[in-house]
Amino acid sequence: MKIVIIGGVAAGAKAAAKTKRLLPDSEVDIYTADTNVSYSTCGLPFYIEGVFEDYRKLIVRPKSEFEKSGVNIHLEHCVTKIIPDKKKIEVKKLKTNEIFTVNYDKLVIATGAGPVTKGFEHVIDKKNFYTLRTLEDGVAIRNKMREINHITLIGGGYINIELLEAFVKNGKNVTLIERSPFIMPILDEEISAIVQNYILENSNKQVKILNEDSVEKFIGEENVTGILTQKGVGFETDMVVLSIGVKPVVDIAEDAGIEIGSTGAIKVNSRMETSIQDIYACGDCAEKVHIISNTPVWIPLGSTANKEGRTAAMNLCGDNKDFEGVLGSAITRYLGLNISKTGLTEREARRLGYDTVSTVITKKDKAGYMPEVENITLKLIADMRSHRILGAQAIGCGDADKKIDSISVGLANHLEVKDLLDIDLTYAPPFSASVDILHSAARIIQSKIKN
Repeated sequence: MKIVIIGGVAAGAKAAAKTKRLLPDSEVDIYTADTNVSYSTCGLPFYIEGVFEDYRKLIVRPKSEFEKSGVNIHLEHCVTKIIPDKKKIEVKKLKTNEIFTVNYDKLVIATGAGPVTKGFEHVIDKKNFYTLRTLEDGVAIRNKMREINHITLIGGGYINIELLEAFVKNGKNVTLIERSPFIMPILDEEISAIVQNYILENSNKQVKILNEDSVEKFIGEENVTGILTQKGVGFETDMVVLSIGVKPVVDIAEDAGIEIGSTGAIKVNSRMETSIQDIYACGDCAEKVHIISNTPVWIPLGSTANKEGRTAAMNLCGDNKDFEGVLGSAITRYLGLNISKTGLTEREARRLGYDTVSTVITKKDKAGYMPEVENITLKLIADMRSHRILGAQAIGCGDADKKIDSISVGLANHLEVKDLLDIDLTYAPPFSASVDILHSAARIIQSKIKN
């Protein structure tokens, strides 16, 4: 069998490796326009910060290792067309512009996601204007950062919060522009507000945040030398990083007649099959199902991409494997503040028609007399009618992620508030409080439901 995979970062690389293990006699080829294969995009902000010096540490599995296992890697090869009725793809070799076709028996689309640049087309080619997706982007941003003093970040999501930390730790001054009332709009506003206040209070006056604002004008010819915002704020800058979101790369799939879902990503079933037989899609280009709401969502994460790549491989090899969906569990940090979430925010839940009940509670993460004790703020959200837990957000310098991981397991198993009241969590003074914050939040929610 000949299996062709388009894209080779997380999902594509996992699909190739798993396929070769399951069908060792198959012919497996990865075609990617990238210059590398199987690398961690999520690690780029930490490379930029200087946590490690060699960007090649981000490569999970080099081309040579894949080829030793029998997987053929074609770097700098852009797939320009899928021809389903002939089971062919059209490929352009970027170094020579040579165009040729390749046959397949099974095809996996793992084209990933790319940065949203709409509205910035006129400035994207300026020398000091960057987006962050590839290893080369990371190297360029790190090198430029070391030469300058002031950086502008456009967008206040996960990537830019991690870049903000990297720049502040390197002594740079940063202005962050965010359209929403608070940064981290993926969280509910009262949690985002705490994050923003922490950043402003703990950044040695290096950070300025402009909320509910956007860029009106970029000043400069070859380089951006200044910015004027819609609210009339003007300032000089040495470098701009745009991260207002990412979008699924679906052009060749759409052109081939493959169904695109309501989220703009490729529609797949639980076996990662697309609307055309023998064509699969996985990773950041594929639509997902939210486990709580059972609605289509698009949440691009490297952890999900790996699971979907494995699922696609198992099914195209003849196994029966379902990918049930996602909870949107995610985490980041800023100068010691851990920021995590799982499930629906209250805003999302209300939009979906849930009658929400919630609480926000702050407690110590360990026994109060322990020297390393820190605060955690937890927001727990449930449905008033079914009593089912819908989601949670936790932030703090303590083990916020530990609480979210516990909730995510419960969400996957349709936990109700009463189930959380007496759940047997570990306790010892160096690790947790005798009355865990999850128990406290559940009791408050239960009381609100009863009343």
